[in-house]
Amino acid sequence: MKLVVAIIKPFKLDEVREALTGLGIQGLTVSEVKGFGRQKGQTEIYRGAEYSVSFLPKVKVEVAVTDELSDSVVDAIQKAANTGRIGDGKIFVLDVVQTVRIRTGEQNGDAL
Repeated sequence: MKLVVAIIKPFKLDEVREALTGLGIQGLTVSEVKGFGRQKGQTEIYRGAEYSVSFLPKVKVEVAVTDELSDSVVDAIQKAANTGRIGDGKIFVLDVVQTVRIRTGEQNGDAL
């Protein structure tokens, strides 16, 4: 099993969700996060004063999938989240050792 974690631009969330549901993904977790990479933040003007915003708003999407689905999920996220501009985000794929559905006690692939 794999945990696919994607950090994307917030306005791309609906497109990513639609791409994943098109693959049969039935559940995912979304968190609002802040961070920076090569974008290095941005400069804003507030009440006439210029200041630097070092962390930009992003969305973190997490989805646990079988090994067989992980490549398709990564491809779907990459295509749906791509704008071609700096700051599109990153995708991380991590190994999952064990999964347990709390309600039923099902484990691993059955728990997904």
